[in-house]
Amino acid sequence: MKLASYTKDGTPGFGIVTEGGILPLDGRLDGIATLQELIEKDALGKAQAVTGDALLDPADVTYAIPVDRPEKIWCIGVNYGNRNAEYKDGSDLPKYPSLFVRSRQSFVGHDAPLERPRVSEQLDYEGEIALVIGKGGRDIPRETALDHIFGLTICNEGTVRDWLRHGKFNVTQGKNFDRSGAIGPWIVTADELDPGAELSLQTRVNGEVRQKDTTANLMFPFDFLISYLSTFATLSPGDIIVTGTPTGAGVRFDPPIWLKPGDVVEVEVPGIGTLSNGVADQETGHA
Repeated sequence: MKLASYTKDGTPGFGIVTEGGILPLDGRLDGIATLQELIEKDALGKAQAVTGDALLDPADVTYAIPVDRPEKIWCIGVNYGNRNAEYKDGSDLPKYPSLFVRSRQSFVGHDAPLERPRVSEQLDYEGEIALVIGKGGRDIPRETALDHIFGLTICNEGTVRDWLRHGKFNVTQGKNFDRSGAIGPWIVTADELDPGAELSLQTRVNGEVRQKDTTANLMFPFDFLISYLSTFATLSPGDIIVTGTPTGAGVRFDPPIWLKPGDVVEVEVPGIGTLSNGVADQETGHA
């Protein structure tokens, strides 16, 4: 099942994405007003029982990130094996994953523009697969870790490269510019797409393939990430884990190729879909 969050005529909603359109769920499930609440209340079965033919045209909605208020958004760095070699520092493969957190405000939904900030021209793309936690927990064994995944979605983990170097030991600044990344277009539930299967990912900029890899090359697979993170932090329903990007980001070209207004970035994962976003300069006057 594909589940999306959106607004229509300024009103938030969520629903099931079908070939014919979107079947709204808001107002049809007692006590559940958002997709995040559906996940928190373990109510997928109730959603699967909803039927109807009053479908919304996807062209009439504005997609939001699927989980509207995730408690935590974990991001994993340098997780594809050939990315470690990409740094050309002669280092051994890491024993533990690199990670950082991002704010909800640093992401937009499908079809919304990524924002190039006023203070930098070095906006870059990073196509990634993201996990949405369904069943929370602490000290989750790796053997049962995949059972804690509600579903999978796609992330463009947009990065402002020069701001990554502002701090000596962190990359937080360059990873948290408002509206610099995207998540969506929807969540595919784990009963439809097996998180343990090999998944492929491709990132295109203006139609040109820049990134292409499969999860077979992950140094830290999904089950390891869930077990590792839950060792020190309780995972909560709706938490998002962004699992790493392949080689081929704009910073690795010579000279680097930064995103600019008018560009279109597409991240495609067969079985999920395609997350697409244009690029625009930062607007002024945001509240």
